[in-house]
This record gives sequence, C-alpha cells and structure tokens, in this order.
Amino acid sequence: MPVRHDSSEDKAPRTHEDIPERVTKGLVIVNTGDGKGKTTAAFGVVFRALGRGYKVGIVQFMKGKWVTGEVKALERFGDQVEHFALGDGFTWQTQNLEQDKATARRAWEKCLELIRAKKHRLLFFDELNYVLKYEFLSVADVLAGLKEKDPKTHVIITGRDAHPDLIAMADLVTEMKSIKHPYDTQRIKAQPGIDY
Repeated sequence: MPVRHDSSEDKAPRTHEDIPERVTKGLVIVNTGDGKGKTTAAFGVVFRALGRGYKVGIVQFMKGKWVTGEVKALERFGDQVEHFALGDGFTWQTQNLEQDKATARRAWEKCLELIRAKKHRLLFFDELNYVLKYEFLSVADVLAGLKEKDPKTHVIITGRDAHPDLIAMADLVTEMKSIKHPYDTQRIKAQPGIDY
C-alpha cells in the first residue's frame, strides 16, 4: 500500500501532471544482467539514502573478506549503516556445496532479521540473485520474506539471472548489458577505486 508523501521532505524540481498527488512506496528494486555495475549502482543508491540521513542495512551474500572501497566509505557513516559481508567468496572458490548452502541460509536469516527490525529505510541484499539461481535458497521463502518489509522500506537486490518470480514481484528492474569489458578485450584485471 503506497504511503502518502510529506511534501516538505522532498522539494525536487519535477512535476507530473498525470499524477495528482504524490505518494511514496518502499520499492523492491532488482539490478540484474550480464553487465558490470549492478552492485555499483546499488551502492550509489545506498550513498544517496545515507546522504538523506536514512538508516541503511546491507547484506552481501558472496563477498567475504574482500575489502572494497564502498565498505571503506561506509565506515564514515557510523551506526547509520549496518553492513554484513557473510559470504565465503564465490562458489567456485569454496568447492563445498553444503557449505555454500549453509552460508546462504545464514545470510538470508540476517536479511530477515533486518526486514523484521523495521528500522532501516533502505536494505541492500547484494548477490541474492546468485544464491537463488544456484537454488541455495527457496525463491518462495525469499518472496515471502520480502513481503514482511515495512511499507516505507526500499530493498535492492543484485546479481545476474534474476528469477522470473522476483522480477514479477519487483517494482523496478534494471538489466545491465555488457557491451565491452576491459578484461575481455585487454585482459585488464579488476582495479581498486574502479572495480572494488
């Protein structure tokens, strides 16, 4: 159910004559596709929300001990943001299917904890699409959990190959398409400050 928007909060210079009254709704946003930038785009929204003073919760399903520029920047926001990197690395690194499934379940339990706390304006579940694709988690369970969110809370989900049922549920879906990548064309590896 959309929530009426307090017009004093947002003075953005835009009008939509076909929409008589502004309403807000916590959106389910999915960034998917084979192109680079799904997590990067999501972090752009995270920093936008933090700039507005919103509380943000982040769960990363696959990135584990990898220290990224985004995580370093998040440290500057103190308790305004909660960040949990709960992965063991990418599944081809662990070589242990049962461990991967258990790790995915622990990460989803943390997501549910954040959803049920109802204290964040934005939740970001990075790489959730991958664990759904690999069937480490039940799509039905994830959709049911997302329905528990506060009506004002936005949720961003990233990863390739978003499940069709998640796409159907989402309010906004963006597909990143790879046109050219420096690793493919020049064998340039990921670089700090640009890729992580």
